[in-house]
Parts: sequence; structure tokens; C-alpha cells
Amino acid sequence: MRELTESGNAPADPDGRFTLPATRLAGSEACLNCGTGLKGPFCHYCGQPDRRIMRFFPVLLREFLEDFADFDSRFARTLKPLLFRPGRLTRDFLDGRRFRYSPPLRLYLFSSIVFFLLAAMVSTGPLTISSGVDDQGDRSLSVGISEAIDEPEPGGAPADAQAGAGERPPAEESETVPDVVEEIPELHFNDRPWHRTENPVTIPLFPARLNDWINDEIAESPRKGRAIADDPGAFVDQVMDLLPGTMFVLLPVFALILKAWYLFAKRYYVEHLVLSLHNHAFLFVLMSILVALDALGTALASYTALFWVIEMVGVVIFFWMPVYLLISLKTVYRQSWPMTLAKGVVIFMSYSMLALTVTVFIAMLGFLLF
Repeated sequence: MRELTESGNAPADPDGRFTLPATRLAGSEACLNCGTGLKGPFCHYCGQPDRRIMRFFPVLLREFLEDFADFDSRFARTLKPLLFRPGRLTRDFLDGRRFRYSPPLRLYLFSSIVFFLLAAMVSTGPLTISSGVDDQGDRSLSVGISEAIDEPEPGGAPADAQAGAGERPPAEESETVPDVVEEIPELHFNDRPWHRTENPVTIPLFPARLNDWINDEIAESPRKGRAIADDPGAFVDQVMDLLPGTMFVLLPVFALILKAWYLFAKRYYVEHLVLSLHNHAFLFVLMSILVALDALGTALASYTALFWVIEMVGVVIFFWMPVYLLISLKTVYRQSWPMTLAKGVVIFMSYSMLALTVTVFIAMLGFLLF
């Protein structure tokens, strides 16, 4: 049994996790912001902490470094249930135990930013790990991202230059497709090859300006195709710029899918949205780990034992994803396993089809904006 205070109530913070160290408190009798009497380190009316700010700067700097190294205790407490206890974060959040964990939206934003930044860094070039001997004779290990540069052959000229020496086609043969074409025989419209002026694409319900833009994009498609073939990384960057916003839009859609299949569970839409935020954050964290493992495995391909361990960890993570999502449904909605399994399969199939459709749309949009 917990000890009671003089008023007969249980202490507000029995384990001291939600308070401030005594050295950081100002010791005020009333809140300096709103004047409300204080009964602890935080004002119960406006929430302002009774923290001393006017102190010796090195002390403040030391406390800042301590807090930074601790990396937000709430975030640290959130990671374990997020990765290894499916549905626990959502269950606790809905039951009112919210303060000990990071908020769902903040958790989603942080995990998605980490994933897209990591994916962008890895896509810039392959990760390389090299070992050697430094000036003192000690062995050293260096890690970095290398750029794809054609190495010169022993003769001195780059490989592509040597391969193309004496075989360069005439200028009129190399430019087979002009920048803007008037006709694309491979594309048919109204049972005839598309032509910019004689047989353009015309959608009746669209305004003339939109139809003109569609035909302009069709005329530009050969040039864009050549540009993507010459520099596919630029197209990948264009798609990656569109993905974060698209994934954010999918969050409420996934919550709607959950709402539809748990229509008689008597739950509000926001409850499904919280589960959607937590599960997407979990997927982003694991996909970040997979991206890092893939880059590390590529760099350590010559080290057989380490490469095998990395591959096995990746396989375990890959199979843990669907199992985690299924258990999260069971934990949050508390239905029987047969019902949870049946609904889970349908939900994941529906979401997979939606994600595939959105991926195709993003690829098309990226091509149009390229």
C-alpha cells in the first residue's frame, strides 16, 4: 500500500518521475506567471514550472547537456513498448496513462522525419567501410558515403571513354528523339496515333487549359524519359519529396478503414486514429533500421559472418512487422483471435492495395513534375 499524505490522498508523484530536481526549483510560494498558489513544482492552473532560470551560465549549460544526453525520458520510455509491446501505447493512451509517453503525433512526425532523412542519405551514394594503417602503424576503420564515379582504366582514360572511343555515333543518329515531339505512334487516342495538333487527347469534362496541359506533358514525355534514364537519382529525389506528405494523408484513411471494420466496437474515430499513428510510427522506426542494415550489409559484404548476422536481423524485423500489427489489433480492440485474424487480413489487404495505388499515383506525379 502506498503511504498517504496528511490530507488522506495518495501522493501525486510517488516515484518522483514527474517532478523537477530540487536544485532547479525557484522555491516560489505562488506561480510567477498567473499568481496561483503552488503545491508542487508545477502550477496546477497554467502548467508553468517553478524553475530557476537566472543562474550561472555553466550550470545551465551542464543541465542542458544532461537533458540532451538523457534524450527526453518520455521518449526513452516510449521506445520499448513501441517496438516490443504491440498495442500497449494505444491502450495506455486511451486509458488515460498519457504523460509518461511521447504524444502519438509527435512520435509519428519524429519517426517519419528520421526515416526519410536516412533514406535520402543512403540514396546519395553507397556506404563504404574501409580499413587501413595510419601514420603510427595502427589499424584504422573508416566509414563514409562514396559517390558513383567511374574509375579510370590502367591506360589512363575513364572506362566509358575508352569503351566509346572510335565508336561515337554521328550527331544525327544520337539524337533520335527531339525535345518536343508532335506525334507519338506508340500512344493511340481515338484509334489513331496521338498527334499534338491533329489528334490530341481531349477529355470532354476538362477545361481547354487542362487538356492543353495534358497534351504538353505527353509531348514532353520522351525528353523526360531520356532525362530519367540519364539521371535516375533525380527522379528518385522527386518522388521522395512527395512521399512524406502522401504518407501523412494516408493516416486518416487507414483510421477510416479501421473504423469501417470495427463499426460495432462503439469506438470514436480518434481512437482508431491514435492506433494508426502508433502503428505507422512503429513501421517508420523498423524501416529506418532496415535501411541502415541494408547499407551496412552492402558495405560489409566481404565480411561473411557479419553480413550473415545483418541479413538474419533484417529477416526477423521483416516478419515481426505483420505479427506486431496483428497483435496490436488484438490488444486494442480485445476481440477473439479468429475474429482478429480475419479482420486483420482484410484490413492489411485493403491498406496494401491503397498503398500500391498511391505509390503509382506518386510515381506518375513525380514524372509530371520532373
